[in-house]
Amino acid sequence: MKKLVREYDFSPEQLQTVRALAAELSLTETTASLLFARGQDTAEKMRAFLHPSRERFLSPFLMKGMKEAVELITRARDEGWRVAVYGDYDADGIGACAILSRALKRFGVEPYLFVPERSDGYGMSVAALDKIFDEFLPDLVVTVDCGISNAAEVEYIKEQGAYVIVTDHHELPENLPDCVTVNPKFRDDYPYDNLCGAGVAFKLACALIGEAAYDLLDFAALSTVADSVPLLGENRDIVAEGLKRIESAPRPAFSALMGEREVSAQTLAFSIAPRINAAGRMGDAHAALQMFTTENEEEIYALAEKLNLYNSERQRCCDELQAQAHALIREEGAFDSVVVLAAERWNAGFVGIVAARIAEEYARPALLFVRHGEMLKGSARSIESVNIFEALKGCAEEIEEFGGHAQAAGVNVRAEKFEDFKRSLNSYIQSHYAREDFTPSLPVCELADDPERVAREIAMLEPFGVGNRRPLFAVEAGALEASLLRPLSPHVSFAAAGIPFMYFNGANDLKLLKSDVKKQLVFELNLSRYKGRETLKGYVRAAVAEGEAGGEAEAFENMLLAAGNRPLRAEKLSAEEVNNLIAERTAACAYGLCAVFHDRATLNHYPAAKGLPVDVFRPSSQGAANILLYAPEAGCDLASFREVVYLDSPPAEEAVVGAARVVACKDLCGYRALLGLDASRAALLEAFAAIRNARLEGDTYSELARSATAQGLGLGEEQTLFALAVFEELGLLSRENGRLRVFRGVKTELGRSSIYNAVVRLQEEA
Repeated sequence: MKKLVREYDFSPEQLQTVRALAAELSLTETTASLLFARGQDTAEKMRAFLHPSRERFLSPFLMKGMKEAVELITRARDEGWRVAVYGDYDADGIGACAILSRALKRFGVEPYLFVPERSDGYGMSVAALDKIFDEFLPDLVVTVDCGISNAAEVEYIKEQGAYVIVTDHHELPENLPDCVTVNPKFRDDYPYDNLCGAGVAFKLACALIGEAAYDLLDFAALSTVADSVPLLGENRDIVAEGLKRIESAPRPAFSALMGEREVSAQTLAFSIAPRINAAGRMGDAHAALQMFTTENEEEIYALAEKLNLYNSERQRCCDELQAQAHALIREEGAFDSVVVLAAERWNAGFVGIVAARIAEEYARPALLFVRHGEMLKGSARSIESVNIFEALKGCAEEIEEFGGHAQAAGVNVRAEKFEDFKRSLNSYIQSHYAREDFTPSLPVCELADDPERVAREIAMLEPFGVGNRRPLFAVEAGALEASLLRPLSPHVSFAAAGIPFMYFNGANDLKLLKSDVKKQLVFELNLSRYKGRETLKGYVRAAVAEGEAGGEAEAFENMLLAAGNRPLRAEKLSAEEVNNLIAERTAACAYGLCAVFHDRATLNHYPAAKGLPVDVFRPSSQGAANILLYAPEAGCDLASFREVVYLDSPPAEEAVVGAARVVACKDLCGYRALLGLDASRAALLEAFAAIRNARLEGDTYSELARSATAQGLGLGEEQTLFALAVFEELGLLSRENGRLRVFRGVKTELGRSSIYNAVVRLQEEA
């Protein structure tokens, strides 16, 4: 379950400063608060943030090794050396190659460009270097976006008689290469250490050709966004200036991949970068390199089509791999502080993408490995609160090699050490991070000003990305008049607090939205532009139920619809035994327990459950974190949990539990509301007569029952809901487009309704 946290909570003195800054810069207090909370705590800093510019670019010569790199490249030019540029196969490496190759040409050096394929492995390899020496025989090799962890390979290059310059941005290993090395991670006079590989290449280009390198900012912007480095400091200036370059004079390569999409950091991140990366993942990184280094427009558009096809295939393959990973998680469980999976036939080019998806879904670091003989080669992705690079360093004895940064890494492990590695990594993470670090949090801001004005000012905070996320706001809501955008659509629309909302892929939360359960709507605030008109729009990112009250009608509906299922198969324990089980499980592990209840008074019997997060109707994630679940929907998927514990016994099997252990309290009944229904033929005939003559509206039985109450039918919501469910099951009525349709003259028997039979049986057994 996601936790809402305030993005800022100011002292009276700080609030006074914020208000003064808002007045000085003519900003709303909301926007000034956001900027202040994100470190822009003076008017000068705020102006710089709101107006990113090349004027604040840092001198490249502040960076350790830059002067020596320029001197060596100058010597190479003057003496006619053969220069090779060795890049990585992802969007950062490709962008870095595009930058440095153009800068070298302008400087007077015609470089040979090389990027390995994923099959050659991460970073430099002797086999890849042999290809370069066989084809080109360089006198100087310059790396971009790689090399800092390749001390042995650098020595191999030197043994072949060539000089080496390493330009990289990854974390510094203990054993550094013995050559000219440029990396912002060094402790030097360069005050910014978050450049990506292409950002470092851009700074080298600036050192070589001065401001002429600014023409290459589009490549630097693309790579900066693609590599998920923080969009703060110099990175913010680089991306903002690069976006201006793309908007004013897009290169054919950018135009071919963007199409009609707007120019934004999001377009770079989600449209262009995936297509470049797809080429490498499909084993053809050279196609992306050629597209971004050639000047032949006809060739560019042909290569763009190829990259589009690669991306479509990549999406299909990733979806298949993700499904296989989920199946493996179902089989093995995911109850540690890190998810580690391995398989024989996975494509190494896709495991990083799927690892990132699983890390987000399970709110834990995730590592996916592919076995190659006796070696397991994997990709690690992490959550914001866990530094996976440091965690890997902490269990380096079980690792053959690794490299990367806080949020992503490549790692190779020998097969015989794999289980030891998993235990060691989990142990390190558990001992260095608290349980709270794994609770997904949504930082929300207070919307204290006119929403439309705030939306306009938020646009000034672009570009958004890592380190400068788009602000989220929250509004409390009760029952909402929410509806699908169109029949069978996964998207939902509604209005609240005077703001029209769109909830993409929110259909699963439709019951929660319509219920009277108190909830927080977490949303982005935007101005939607269409045909020259601007419209305020809120885009919902989450609906977080408070879970303390409300939703009784939906809870009754869920229980009633499940009543006709087969009897619950569960171990029967007393309330005291169940409480002890909860205490034991929650103390031992943060994952694997789902404790289900149907009556809110039930929780009074379980002091051990106090403090567990409460989800309503269904788990808010499949991460298997310990939760309380109120009134699960019929068929609710709980198979990711290790144990499903019913705190009050349900009327029947109501959830998909897979291989989970199922326990139910034998002392407490969760379906007392069903026992109070009038299941007599006379009562149901009376209900049918009342319903037949009414005009009820609603998509669910709960909504129809509320509509009946509002029209004064006098049946009671639960009795009406029961009658509706039975009559629809018997074919006497149907729900169509939010209206109830009644069929007259249908002959049937009550005994043909499984719901009716279940209620009668439960009442007889009580």
